[in-house]
Amino acid sequence: MSASDDCCFNGAAHLGQSTGSIEQIDGVATYVTHKPDNAPSDAAILFLPDVFGITLLNNQLLADELAARCGVQVFIPDYLNGDPRPGSIENPPPASFNVNAWKAAHTDAQTRPPLNAVIRALNARGFSRLAATGYCFGGRYTIDLALENVIEAAAITHPSQLKVPLDFEALLATSTVPLLINSCETDPHFPPEAQAVTDELLGAGKYQPGYKRTFWEGCSHGFATKGDLSDPKVKAGKEGALSATVGWLVEKFL
Repeated sequence: MSASDDCCFNGAAHLGQSTGSIEQIDGVATYVTHKPDNAPSDAAILFLPDVFGITLLNNQLLADELAARCGVQVFIPDYLNGDPRPGSIENPPPASFNVNAWKAAHTDAQTRPPLNAVIRALNARGFSRLAATGYCFGGRYTIDLALENVIEAAAITHPSQLKVPLDFEALLATSTVPLLINSCETDPHFPPEAQAVTDELLGAGKYQPGYKRTFWEGCSHGFATKGDLSDPKVKAGKEGALSATVGWLVEKFL
């Protein structure tokens, strides 16, 4: 496993008890948060997770807090088709795990159909307005939805699989979706040079729908979903990125 894979496929467990439940939405397992009081009936947030998917407690806790603080229901669709990174977050995958084979089985061709099915089903339930927040692997899908103008606001945190500058040039040309990026100091998937290129393309009012990037010193890829919270800088980054995401979605979407 390469160093860039290692930062995606390993991490630390977070403590807490989730309050949502896993439901079937058009045949797709989906983590659904508790519906906050006075939540709008037409708006929802898609939480697009990392390679650990919907069953990782860390992801569920983040979704729960996002729902409570934004006052809107949050849905984590299982676009990994019941096949997340094997094993627990704090233990390495089994020796038989082939990361390249796993990647080949989780391309756009396999992962977009369940995501699209959940979006269609939510629309049919009356959720006509959607925003998305994506972490690691989910950052790619959030940008895709923004490029397609399927969502009304986007927030991505330590994203992976982006094509810089192509994705953001396309965003400038086609998208009406405001974008927040929560970035960090050490990230092989979205390194400082890519961060600078993105700022040059989208910043200073060049991207009319709205653009903002936060930067978390002392943090590395995965800090928000699976960082070691005993490290004060990682804890501050995780909490700060969540607060930035809440503020962005409240301002631009809700």
